[in-house]
Amino acid sequence: MITIHKALQEARDKLENKTATPLLDAQVILCHVLKVDKLYLIMHKERILTKEEVYEYNEMIKKRLCGVPVQYIIGKQEFMGLDFHVEEGVLIPRPDTEILVEKVLNSIDKDDKYNIVDIGTGSGAITISLAKYMEGSHVYSIDISKKALDIAAKNAESHGVLSRITFLNGSLFKPLNDIGVEGQIDILVSNPPYIPTADIENLQIEVSKFEPKLALDGGEDGLDFYREIINTAPKYVRSGGLIALEVGHDQARRVIELMKEKKGYVDIEITKDLSGIERVVSAGIKF
Repeated sequence: MITIHKALQEARDKLENKTATPLLDAQVILCHVLKVDKLYLIMHKERILTKEEVYEYNEMIKKRLCGVPVQYIIGKQEFMGLDFHVEEGVLIPRPDTEILVEKVLNSIDKDDKYNIVDIGTGSGAITISLAKYMEGSHVYSIDISKKALDIAAKNAESHGVLSRITFLNGSLFKPLNDIGVEGQIDILVSNPPYIPTADIENLQIEVSKFEPKLALDGGEDGLDFYREIINTAPKYVRSGGLIALEVGHDQARRVIELMKEKKGYVDIEITKDLSGIERVVSAGIKF
Protein backbone atom coordinates (compact mmCIF):
# COMPACT_ATOMS: atom_id res chain seq x y z
CA MET A 1 0.00 0.00 0.00
CA ILE A 2 1.25 3.45 -0.95
CA THR A 3 0.52 6.37 1.34
CA ILE A 4 0.78 10.05 0.41
CA HIS A 5 3.98 10.27 2.45
CA LYS A 6 5.57 7.27 0.74
CA ALA A 7 4.52 8.38 -2.75
CA LEU A 8 6.08 11.80 -2.19
CA GLN A 9 9.24 10.29 -0.75
CA GLU A 10 9.71 7.91 -3.68
CA ALA A 11 9.01 10.61 -6.26
CA ARG A 12 11.37 13.05 -4.55
CA ASP A 13 14.15 10.45 -4.55
CA LYS A 14 13.65 9.77 -8.27
CA LEU A 15 13.70 13.48 -9.08
CA GLU A 16 16.58 14.33 -6.74
CA ASN A 17 19.24 14.80 -9.40
CA LYS A 18 16.88 15.56 -12.26
CA THR A 19 15.25 18.83 -11.21
CA ALA A 20 16.14 21.84 -9.07
CA THR A 21 13.01 21.41 -6.94
CA PRO A 22 12.36 17.66 -6.55
CA LEU A 23 10.07 17.78 -3.50
CA LEU A 24 8.06 20.74 -4.78
CA ASP A 25 7.60 19.07 -8.17
CA ALA A 26 6.46 15.86 -6.47
CA GLN A 27 3.99 17.79 -4.30
CA VAL A 28 2.52 19.88 -7.11
CA ILE A 29 1.94 16.83 -9.29
CA LEU A 30 0.35 14.82 -6.47
CA CYS A 31 -1.90 17.76 -5.59
CA HIS A 32 -3.07 17.74 -9.20
CA VAL A 33 -3.73 13.99 -9.21
CA LEU A 34 -5.68 14.10 -5.94
CA LYS A 35 -7.30 17.50 -6.66
CA VAL A 36 -6.20 18.83 -3.26
CA ASP A 37 -3.91 21.56 -1.95
CA LYS A 38 -0.48 21.20 -0.36
CA LEU A 39 -1.86 21.50 3.17
CA TYR A 40 -3.96 18.40 2.53
CA LEU A 41 -0.82 16.41 1.72
CA ILE A 42 0.69 17.44 5.05
CA MET A 43 -2.44 16.81 7.12
CA HIS A 44 -3.27 13.46 5.49
CA LYS A 45 0.17 11.99 4.83
CA GLU A 46 -0.96 8.50 5.90
CA ARG A 47 -3.87 8.41 3.47
CA ILE A 48 -3.58 5.39 1.19
CA LEU A 49 -3.68 6.06 -2.55
CA THR A 50 -5.84 4.00 -4.87
CA LYS A 51 -4.22 1.95 -7.62
CA GLU A 52 -5.55 4.42 -10.17
CA GLU A 53 -4.04 7.36 -8.29
CA VAL A 54 -0.68 5.63 -7.96
CA TYR A 55 -0.63 4.79 -11.67
CA GLU A 56 -1.56 8.33 -12.75
CA TYR A 57 1.00 9.82 -10.38
CA ASN A 58 3.81 7.55 -11.54
CA GLU A 59 3.06 8.29 -15.19
CA MET A 60 3.30 12.02 -14.51
CA ILE A 61 6.53 11.60 -12.57
CA LYS A 62 7.97 9.70 -15.56
CA LYS A 63 7.21 12.71 -17.74
CA ARG A 64 8.95 14.99 -15.25
CA LEU A 65 11.99 12.70 -15.28
CA CYS A 66 12.13 13.21 -19.06
CA GLY A 67 12.29 16.96 -18.54
CA VAL A 68 8.67 17.87 -19.30
CA PRO A 69 7.85 21.04 -17.33
CA VAL A 70 5.51 20.56 -14.38
CA GLN A 71 3.15 23.15 -15.87
CA TYR A 72 2.70 21.08 -19.04
CA ILE A 73 2.19 17.93 -16.98
CA ILE A 74 -0.61 19.39 -14.86
CA GLY A 75 -1.82 21.67 -17.67
CA LYS A 76 -1.86 24.97 -15.83
CA GLN A 77 0.14 27.87 -14.42
CA GLU A 78 -0.89 30.62 -12.01
CA PHE A 79 -0.28 34.25 -13.05
CA MET A 80 -1.51 37.46 -11.42
CA GLY A 81 -3.81 35.42 -9.18
CA LEU A 82 -5.42 33.68 -12.17
CA ASP A 83 -5.03 30.09 -13.41
CA PHE A 84 -4.05 29.67 -17.06
CA HIS A 85 -4.29 26.51 -19.10
CA VAL A 86 -0.95 25.71 -20.76
CA GLU A 87 0.29 22.89 -22.95
CA GLU A 88 3.19 22.16 -25.26
CA GLY A 89 3.32 24.72 -28.05
CA VAL A 90 2.69 27.72 -25.82
CA LEU A 91 5.16 29.53 -23.57
CA ILE A 92 4.67 29.01 -19.84
CA PRO A 93 3.95 32.33 -18.06
CA ARG A 94 6.72 33.40 -15.68
CA PRO A 95 6.30 35.20 -12.35
CA ASP A 96 8.79 37.79 -13.63
CA THR A 97 6.26 38.87 -16.25
CA GLU A 98 3.86 39.94 -13.51
CA ILE A 99 6.17 42.95 -13.06
CA LEU A 100 5.29 44.03 -16.62
CA VAL A 101 1.56 43.83 -15.92
CA GLU A 102 1.95 45.59 -12.57
CA LYS A 103 3.93 48.39 -14.22
CA VAL A 104 1.05 49.05 -16.62
CA LEU A 105 -1.57 48.88 -13.87
CA ASN A 106 0.42 51.27 -11.70
CA SER A 107 0.85 53.74 -14.57
CA ILE A 108 -2.80 54.34 -15.41
CA ASP A 109 -6.20 55.06 -13.93
CA LYS A 110 -7.80 51.62 -13.92
CA ASP A 111 -11.27 53.16 -14.12
CA ASP A 112 -10.56 54.78 -17.49
CA LYS A 113 -11.00 53.01 -20.83
CA TYR A 114 -7.93 52.15 -22.89
CA ASN A 115 -7.11 50.56 -26.23
CA ILE A 116 -4.27 48.14 -25.57
CA VAL A 117 -2.04 46.10 -27.87
CA ASP A 118 -0.24 43.01 -26.58
CA ILE A 119 2.36 41.63 -29.00
CA GLY A 120 3.14 37.97 -28.34
CA THR A 121 -0.03 36.60 -26.76
CA GLY A 122 1.19 33.14 -25.76
CA SER A 123 -1.23 31.65 -23.24
CA GLY A 124 -2.87 35.06 -22.88
CA ALA A 125 -1.41 35.78 -19.43
CA ILE A 126 -0.65 39.47 -20.07
CA THR A 127 -3.69 40.11 -22.27
CA ILE A 128 -6.19 38.48 -19.94
CA SER A 129 -4.71 39.98 -16.77
CA LEU A 130 -4.99 43.48 -18.26
CA ALA A 131 -8.53 42.83 -19.50
CA LYS A 132 -9.49 41.44 -16.09
CA TYR A 133 -8.07 44.28 -14.03
CA MET A 134 -8.89 47.11 -16.49
CA GLU A 135 -12.56 46.32 -17.03
CA GLY A 136 -13.45 49.17 -19.37
CA SER A 137 -10.54 48.55 -21.72
CA HIS A 138 -10.11 46.53 -24.91
CA VAL A 139 -7.03 44.49 -25.80
CA TYR A 140 -5.82 43.68 -29.31
CA SER A 141 -3.79 40.54 -28.73
CA ILE A 142 -1.37 39.40 -31.44
CA ASP A 143 0.51 36.14 -31.94
CA ILE A 144 2.01 34.39 -34.94
CA SER A 145 0.98 31.01 -33.50
CA LYS A 146 -2.62 29.95 -34.13
CA LYS A 147 -2.31 27.32 -31.40
CA ALA A 148 -1.30 29.96 -28.88
CA LEU A 149 -4.28 32.10 -29.86
CA ASP A 150 -6.65 29.14 -29.49
CA ILE A 151 -5.35 28.46 -25.99
CA ALA A 152 -5.46 32.15 -25.09
CA ALA A 153 -9.07 32.40 -26.28
CA LYS A 154 -10.06 29.46 -24.08
CA ASN A 155 -8.32 31.09 -21.12
CA ALA A 156 -10.08 34.38 -21.87
CA GLU A 157 -13.43 32.62 -21.94
CA SER A 158 -12.78 30.85 -18.64
CA HIS A 159 -11.96 34.19 -17.00
CA GLY A 160 -14.97 35.97 -18.49
CA VAL A 161 -13.07 38.53 -20.58
CA LEU A 162 -13.39 37.15 -24.12
CA SER A 163 -15.62 40.06 -25.20
CA ARG A 164 -12.92 42.56 -24.18
CA ILE A 165 -10.25 41.02 -26.40
CA THR A 166 -9.66 40.86 -30.15
CA PHE A 167 -7.25 38.04 -30.99
CA LEU A 168 -5.21 38.61 -34.15
CA ASN A 169 -3.03 36.07 -35.95
CA GLY A 170 0.17 37.35 -37.51
CA SER A 171 3.63 38.75 -36.95
CA LEU A 172 4.16 41.87 -34.85
CA PHE A 173 2.14 44.85 -36.18
CA LYS A 174 0.95 43.32 -39.47
CA PRO A 175 -2.50 42.23 -38.18
CA LEU A 176 -3.22 45.82 -37.09
CA ASN A 177 -2.96 47.16 -40.63
CA ASP A 178 -6.48 46.06 -41.56
CA ILE A 179 -8.40 47.25 -38.50
CA GLY A 180 -7.76 51.00 -38.58
CA VAL A 181 -6.15 51.62 -35.20
CA GLU A 182 -3.20 53.76 -36.28
CA GLY A 183 -2.64 56.48 -33.70
CA GLN A 184 -5.46 55.13 -31.52
CA ILE A 185 -3.60 52.79 -29.18
CA ASP A 186 -3.16 54.01 -25.60
CA ILE A 187 -0.91 51.24 -24.31
CA LEU A 188 1.44 48.84 -26.07
CA VAL A 189 2.81 45.97 -24.02
CA SER A 190 5.01 43.05 -25.02
CA ASN A 191 7.12 40.23 -23.65
CA PRO A 192 8.82 39.43 -26.97
CA PRO A 193 11.28 36.62 -27.69
CA TYR A 194 14.61 37.88 -26.33
CA ILE A 195 16.97 34.92 -25.99
CA PRO A 196 19.98 35.15 -28.35
CA THR A 197 19.75 32.27 -30.83
CA ALA A 198 23.04 30.69 -29.78
CA ASP A 199 21.99 30.64 -26.11
CA ILE A 200 18.80 28.64 -26.53
CA GLU A 201 20.47 25.23 -26.61
CA ASN A 202 22.18 26.03 -23.30
CA LEU A 203 18.93 26.73 -21.44
CA GLN A 204 17.42 24.23 -19.00
CA ILE A 205 16.06 21.16 -20.78
CA GLU A 206 12.53 22.12 -19.67
CA VAL A 207 12.87 25.25 -21.79
CA SER A 208 15.18 24.28 -24.66
CA LYS A 209 13.50 20.96 -25.47
CA PHE A 210 9.85 21.55 -24.64
CA GLU A 211 8.92 25.24 -24.91
CA PRO A 212 8.32 26.74 -28.38
CA LYS A 213 11.52 28.19 -29.86
CA LEU A 214 9.37 30.68 -31.75
CA ALA A 215 8.55 32.28 -28.40
CA LEU A 216 12.19 32.31 -27.25
CA ASP A 217 14.44 33.18 -30.20
CA GLY A 218 15.24 36.88 -30.32
CA GLY A 219 17.82 36.67 -33.08
CA GLU A 220 21.60 36.89 -32.95
CA ASP A 221 21.75 39.42 -30.10
CA GLY A 222 18.26 38.86 -28.71
CA LEU A 223 17.09 42.32 -29.76
CA ASP A 224 15.44 41.70 -33.14
CA PHE A 225 11.88 42.11 -31.88
CA TYR A 226 12.71 45.17 -29.78
CA ARG A 227 14.08 46.93 -32.85
CA GLU A 228 10.91 46.27 -34.82
CA ILE A 229 8.57 47.16 -31.96
CA ILE A 230 10.41 50.37 -31.07
CA ASN A 231 10.65 51.48 -34.71
CA THR A 232 6.98 50.84 -35.47
CA ALA A 233 5.13 51.54 -32.21
CA PRO A 234 4.83 55.34 -32.73
CA LYS A 235 2.73 54.65 -35.84
CA TYR A 236 0.05 53.03 -33.68
CA VAL A 237 0.44 54.44 -30.16
CA ARG A 238 -1.05 57.91 -29.73
CA SER A 239 0.91 60.84 -28.37
CA GLY A 240 0.60 60.58 -24.60
CA GLY A 241 0.43 56.80 -24.77
CA LEU A 242 2.55 54.21 -22.97
CA ILE A 243 4.84 51.40 -24.13
CA ALA A 244 6.07 48.75 -21.69
CA LEU A 245 8.45 45.92 -22.63
CA GLU A 246 9.79 43.01 -20.62
CA VAL A 247 13.54 42.61 -21.19
CA GLY A 248 16.06 39.83 -20.71
CA HIS A 249 19.19 39.78 -18.60
CA ASP A 250 21.42 42.81 -19.23
CA GLN A 251 19.20 44.03 -22.10
CA ALA A 252 17.53 47.05 -20.48
CA ARG A 253 20.28 49.55 -21.32
CA ARG A 254 20.45 48.41 -24.93
CA VAL A 255 16.67 48.65 -25.30
CA ILE A 256 16.83 52.18 -23.90
CA GLU A 257 19.49 53.04 -26.48
CA LEU A 258 17.14 51.83 -29.23
CA MET A 259 14.41 54.10 -27.88
CA LYS A 260 16.74 57.09 -27.73
CA GLU A 261 17.75 56.54 -31.35
CA LYS A 262 14.09 56.81 -32.39
CA LYS A 263 12.17 60.06 -32.00
CA GLY A 264 9.06 60.06 -29.86
CA TYR A 265 10.10 58.21 -26.71
CA VAL A 266 10.08 60.21 -23.47
CA ASP A 267 10.20 59.53 -19.72
CA ILE A 268 12.04 56.25 -20.23
CA GLU A 269 12.12 54.12 -17.08
CA ILE A 270 13.51 50.81 -15.87
CA THR A 271 11.52 48.71 -13.41
CA LYS A 272 13.43 46.18 -11.32
CA ASP A 273 12.19 43.09 -9.53
CA LEU A 274 12.59 42.51 -5.78
CA SER A 275 16.08 41.12 -6.40
CA GLY A 276 17.16 44.30 -8.17
CA ILE A 277 17.17 42.71 -11.63
CA GLU A 278 16.06 45.01 -14.47
CA ARG A 279 12.87 43.47 -15.87
CA VAL A 280 10.85 46.15 -17.67
CA VAL A 281 11.61 49.16 -19.84
CA SER A 282 8.73 51.60 -20.24
CA ALA A 283 8.34 54.97 -21.93
CA GLY A 284 5.80 57.56 -22.92
CA ILE A 285 5.10 58.40 -26.55
CA LYS A 286 5.17 62.08 -27.48
CA PHE A 287 5.17 63.71 -30.91
